[in-house]
Parts: sequence; structure tokens; C-alpha cells
Amino acid sequence: MEQKQETLLEIHDLSVSFRMYGEGLSQKDLQVISNLHLRIRPGEIVAVAGSSGSGKSLLASAILGILPSNATVKGHVHFRGQELTPQMQRELRGKEIALVPQSVAYLDPLMRVGRQVDGASKPRPTQQRRRLFRRLELPERTENLYPFQLSGGMARRVLVSTALLTEASLIIADEPTPGMSLEQALEALKMFREMADGGKSVLLITHDIDLAFEFADRVAVFYAGTTVEIAPVEDFRAGPEALRHPYSQALWRALPQNGFVPIDGFQPYAGSLPQGCLFAPRCPHATEQCHRQTPPIREVRGGEVRCFYGA
Repeated sequence: MEQKQETLLEIHDLSVSFRMYGEGLSQKDLQVISNLHLRIRPGEIVAVAGSSGSGKSLLASAILGILPSNATVKGHVHFRGQELTPQMQRELRGKEIALVPQSVAYLDPLMRVGRQVDGASKPRPTQQRRRLFRRLELPERTENLYPFQLSGGMARRVLVSTALLTEASLIIADEPTPGMSLEQALEALKMFREMADGGKSVLLITHDIDLAFEFADRVAVFYAGTTVEIAPVEDFRAGPEALRHPYSQALWRALPQNGFVPIDGFQPYAGSLPQGCLFAPRCPHATEQCHRQTPPIREVRGGEVRCFYGA
């Protein structure tokens, strides 16, 4: 598929920290995202992969401006070439930028489901919503139910429907498929693909990497709150030799169909991040430079990698 080259969302050197209380009344800043880099063009799906705690969902909240009051955000986030200010985030949220949240608690417990989904767009597209419900295997009676009457999988499909009905240019889907059957998940992702083919942009945050490979254009790999690689999805299908970063290669080998091969060590926790490259303590190729200096992200073979030696 031919991709447009203009950028809808561009993120440079994003960092997010939280003011935390220690012993007594002492306070400290806990940095959970650092030097994060990402860009999304119209007409593409960018999948964000990485283990739990790598900063994927926090990125979504930072873009939308819905982090808690003790959060500090630094760096640059541009939407259509303009720096995203708090005022712009409020104006764009739910209009130009739509979220499929990870938590089903985002549904209003006091409002029937059909009314909530119809209210995601104006005028209320009841017939369009009913077609979406049928595609997602939601029974017709679902529109008259309250959220507490839905199963977890049904609630997730309802949340997906709210984003699919908006006129937003950017859809941020935060773990949209857990709780769905394989057929339902494939249908939901197929609809995201249709939106992207129609010119919208989709940021797909997911643990279902295998499914992402079927629908995404590029994959961004996060580790310990930073971007370590962004590559065309074809490179992940090709295998570890086509990838640029040792962690991306390890992630590929850890998939069940690729041998389920683990690597030693664990992802560092926020507040105890190592100096230099965050992956260096687990990397079989790390040098003294890796332990002392933070590598910049650079272009390599049609992708981007944060590694001194990735090639």
C-alpha cells in the first residue's frame, strides 16, 4: 500500500514523570517515559509493542492530555504540525483524536449502551452503529443494555464501536482486543484497517503482536519507557535478521511460534533505570559505551533504531 508522506502526529524526546512522596514528606520525581520517539502518517496503522510497564498506555494518556495532576510532561508532541498544548488537547479530544480505552470503566454505568455509542458522533448514526454491532457479533438487544449487563468481551466491542463511528483523524486503540474471540478480534482489526485505508491514522497499542502483524504498516517497539525500534511490519514477518535492535530480535524469538525463547534478566523498573542504554544489562552485545551513554535514535535500513551498533 502506498503511504502518504505527511505526518499527522509526531513525537520527539517525550518524557513523563510523576511526583511521588517518599518517607515522611519527602518528594521525588519518578520518570516512567524518556526520550520517546514516534510519528504516524495518514493512512497507516502503527502498532506499539513491548512488555507490560514499557510505557505504551501512558503514551496514549500523554497524547490526549489525561494524565493525573502529579504528572510532568516534557518534549514535543505535534499534531498536524502544531505543538499540542493543553487547550488543543481539550479541543481535539473526542473529535480529531479518539480513544479506545483499555478499561471498560470508561463506559457510563447509568446510560444504555446504544445511546452512548450513538452519542460518539453527530448526527447520531443509529443505523451505522447497528451495522457495526452486527459485524462485531453484538446481539441486537445490546443497544438497550447497561454496561453492567455486558460481558467483558462485549464491553470492549462496544468501546471499539465508539471510535469507529467518530470523524476523528487519529484513533488511539489501547489493547482493544482482549476478551474477544479470535474471529471478533480479527473483525475489529479489519475495521481499523479499513479506517486507515480511508485516510485515518491508527495507533494500535497491543500485546497481540501476531494479530498486529496482519494489519499494521509499522511496528514501534518500546522498552522501559523509550522507543528502541520502529520498523516496517514486513521486517517482523521476515524474522530477527531483518530487525535492528537486540530487544526486537529477542521479542520475536519469545513468540510461541518462534520457539518461546526467553532472555535473561528483566525490564528495569521506573526509579531504578540503569545509566546508558536501558537494555544494556540484558544485551549480549553491550559494550562499555552502551553502559555509559544513551544511544540516539537513528535511521537504519528503512527503519529507526536506538542502538549504537544496530544495523
